[in-house]
Amino acid sequence: MSDDTIRLVTIGRIIRRRRRFLTLLVLVGALVGYGTSLVFPPRYTTSASVLLPGAWEERELLTQAEIATSSVVLDRAAATLGWSGVGGRELRDQVSATSADGNIIKISGTAGTPERAQRLSDQVAQQFVTFAARIVGDNTDPDTAEQPEALRQLVVQTSRRITELADAADPGQTVESVQTRTELAKLRTALQKAVAKLDEVDPTAGKTNLVVMGPAARPTGEAPPTRTQLIVGGAVLFFLLAVIGHLTAARMSRRLRTEPEIAAALGSTLLGTVDVSAERTGQRLEGGGPRARIRRLLGVDVRWDLPIPQASGDEAGRQIRYRRVCARLRERLPDARRLLVVVPEGDEIAHRAAGQLVTEARSDPSLRVVGVSVSQPLVPDRDDESGALVVLSAGSWTAGELAGIAEACTDARHEVVGIVLAGAVRTRATPPAADARRTATPALAVGDDTKGASR
Repeated sequence: MSDDTIRLVTIGRIIRRRRRFLTLLVLVGALVGYGTSLVFPPRYTTSASVLLPGAWEERELLTQAEIATSSVVLDRAAATLGWSGVGGRELRDQVSATSADGNIIKISGTAGTPERAQRLSDQVAQQFVTFAARIVGDNTDPDTAEQPEALRQLVVQTSRRITELADAADPGQTVESVQTRTELAKLRTALQKAVAKLDEVDPTAGKTNLVVMGPAARPTGEAPPTRTQLIVGGAVLFFLLAVIGHLTAARMSRRLRTEPEIAAALGSTLLGTVDVSAERTGQRLEGGGPRARIRRLLGVDVRWDLPIPQASGDEAGRQIRYRRVCARLRERLPDARRLLVVVPEGDEIAHRAAGQLVTEARSDPSLRVVGVSVSQPLVPDRDDESGALVVLSAGSWTAGELAGIAEACTDARHEVVGIVLAGAVRTRATPPAADARRTATPALAVGDDTKGASR
């Protein structure tokens, strides 16, 4: 695959040509997700809300949330629940607290059953409220609690003294006496307002009156990730890994695709390109044994990174390509009577093209096809051949593999006289009338030649 941007058509080609292999991986991923769900049993989560009356700052709410999940609260909740093997340390991973809008602390509990999750959330919320109230009670100083009442008595006494001073003041209408009585009246009024405010203050009211806003709701569904989510997630993960693996392998592939690269690797010239029908041709990797059968069963013996075959003309047009290659071969080696056609093993397209070349050459020159392993290339020793013709398909072999084939030809004293590239094309259905005309024409020609020969 080239360095062009990966398009959806490439991914579609992977899915279409590797569907059996991808289906198997998806099933394996689903099984892995199911196994993971057995290791991690289902969990249920519910929440209980605690209201904090009054005005609270954000940092104070965060402090209260930390208190709700403190070890003291969780230890008391665990002791009250009495679950076997579950203490405050275990509850730390099952309980969380967050501050929400409206001065609300949301306490969430997670357990293996809906009932246990509900009991856990309610109990932690109740222990949090109790602990917060106890903290306030412990911090209350008796002397501090008596101070408002003593201050109230002092204000009352001062107000009486002001009244007595106002009555004892000079009843005259001088400026000084009027100002004195006015100031005393203002002072008495201010003290009366202070006494009224003290009366309105409830010494037991404050920010510590936390309220649990009802019991936690019993959960009706599992907490994520659920078993279904794990199964689907495993299947999707394995599918994506398989697609990414295919794309990565194609990016890192070093197979040669262009004609100049192939010619340079084999050290010869290109004589032409020929077409092979893509029907029943999939670039399958040949071989026997269990591994080959498994590869065929999974569908990984077919190359997926080859482009979709383009539409081709009729059979006559394809035969013209083969005849032109044979003509160039005769022009290049006019005295050659026999040539060795070297085809890499596993290249089905090249094997079919070589067979068609043998048919079109009509023993001029005589072509002998041999398959060569690219892993351990070995070419028969030279007998009466005039050279070797390499037939292969583009995008199937690396430069090192082609260089190995060229070296094997040299070791066997065969000169690589040319290269023929074969490509798969989609053939169009030929009308019956055209087939009849194509079949009838050679018959008439033979008949004319026979009459001419007899004359």
